[in-house]
Amino acid sequence: MKNLSLKITAWLCVLPTLLLPVAAFAQLSEAQTDLEEVGTAIGTDATSNDLPTLIGNIISALLSVLGIVFVVLVVYAGFLYLTAAGEDAKVKKAKTLLTQSVIGLVIIVAAYAISSFVIDALVEVAGS
Repeated sequence: MKNLSLKITAWLCVLPTLLLPVAAFAQLSEAQTDLEEVGTAIGTDATSNDLPTLIGNIISALLSVLGIVFVVLVVYAGFLYLTAAGEDAKVKKAKTLLTQSVIGLVIIVAAYAISSFVIDALVEVAGS
């Protein structure tokens, strides 16, 4: 029963973070409900059918999600490290998790750099 209440509490704590984009769009006026007007309000053209723009938006969204996952993993590893109370197995697990999450972040940043370079090169070649 205690495990179930901990899971419910964790979900209730995460829920506001998941609903944050909804709260951000709640500040727009009612006249800006059209997709074009919302895109103009946030500074992007939401109706663009341009393939590089679409790919760039998808990559940005994925990187945002992966950044959030990285932060959660680092916080979890820190929590494990602080609550280890000198137990070698828990300390080793926390250090391993932290190392793996940093390596994952390096891979994500490298993948972003490579994809950004390739997409820019393709746009330049296709545009000329």
